[in-house]
Amino acid sequence: MGCNCSCKKEITGEQQKILAAMAGLNCACGTRDISTATGLDSKALSSQLKTLKTKGYIGSPARCKYEITEAGKAAL
Repeated sequence: MGCNCSCKKEITGEQQKILAAMAGLNCACGTRDISTATGLDSKALSSQLKTLKTKGYIGSPARCKYEITEAGKAAL
């Protein structure tokens, strides 16, 4: 059972930018697609994707592919 605090709900500006880009792409996409859409370098993007996945805002339907979840859309 997780905590009831707001720490899981808070997203940074970079995370919001990633979620918005993924919502716009509207498909499972790779890091290159997301990097191009956001302008973030791959190292920063990789770290943010891991955090967003832990928070449940993105999913990974296939290896190295990511898509926004309903929770991610709601967070926008």
